[in-house]
Amino acid sequence: MTLLYGGMTVIAGVLAFKQFAIPIFDLGTLKVESGILAFLLLVVMSSTVSQLHGKAAADRLVLWGFLPLACSIALIWIVLALPSSPQMPAENLDAFNTVHAQTPRIMAAGPVAYGVSLLLNVWIFNKLRGSGEGGGFWLMARGAIASAISQAIDTVIFITLAFYGEFPIGDLLVGQAIAKIVLSFVLVPFLIAGAVALAKWLDGPEGETA
Repeated sequence: MTLLYGGMTVIAGVLAFKQFAIPIFDLGTLKVESGILAFLLLVVMSSTVSQLHGKAAADRLVLWGFLPLACSIALIWIVLALPSSPQMPAENLDAFNTVHAQTPRIMAAGPVAYGVSLLLNVWIFNKLRGSGEGGGFWLMARGAIASAISQAIDTVIFITLAFYGEFPIGDLLVGQAIAKIVLSFVLVPFLIAGAVALAKWLDGPEGETA
């Protein structure tokens, strides 16, 4: 879980450069940045760790996630500063720079939104558990609720820090928040149930009694 978690923190920012569309019946489509798919997996894995090993372990997972994120940002800056090979096609270099040469505001907004939203997800998921095991359908419901709230907050933080003052952000905020809430209820419950079952299987007898 930890290995996969670290990878998702790194790839989320790269995936965000492509948007995909979610059809909403006859109402049109919602435009969603693809990084949400990696973030939903981060939500699933942090919730799974919280379910099986407690809130403290899940919080540590989120905090350690800053390490691969920081390393990847530092390496991107180094690579961008290095001179490019004259044999590299100009269009390839332009595409690379377009994807990786983000503004400092966007670079700063990502980690802030990540930390707040993932720690909030763990807190809500754990609070909703109560004193019982919180498994079965309630496990799936807790995952969906915690994901929907935390991802809506993530949208507000990231878009505000990254783009406020650059252009009107109201429509972008609403569209992204709705899309993340929809995906949280459609995908996250089943992903968390599957991840918990997989983790228990990988842990063996110890996981069965966690």
